[in-house]
Amino acid sequence: MAITLYGIPNCDTVKKARAWLDEHAVAYEFHDFRKQGVPPARLDEWMKRAGWEKVLNRKGTMWRKLDTATQESVTDAASAKAVMLAQPSVIKRPVVEWGAKTTVGFDPAAWALLAGR
Repeated sequence: MAITLYGIPNCDTVKKARAWLDEHAVAYEFHDFRKQGVPPARLDEWMKRAGWEKVLNRKGTMWRKLDTATQESVTDAASAKAVMLAQPSVIKRPVVEWGAKTTVGFDPAAWALLAGR
């Protein structure tokens, strides 16, 4: 199973997630949103699998920095996608593709099951 972890390298949660994968000898590829961007087709798939409300991080610093008009414009998957593509830091991190499954956020218990640990 190919595992890809999407995120930003200086994010504390991404650091914890990468450390967990390394400690459990789980091979993965890291996709840096800042250097490589957010792949629009993958974002569509994450929103389909997890729901746009879960992928969009309304509790993070970047969301709070957005102007009120931008925040209020997010009412559905299409408007959420536009904001997430323009401001990748509003995507809840990490997003991990475990073959056909996708997780959003760091959950060691769920990850242990997915990784077979």
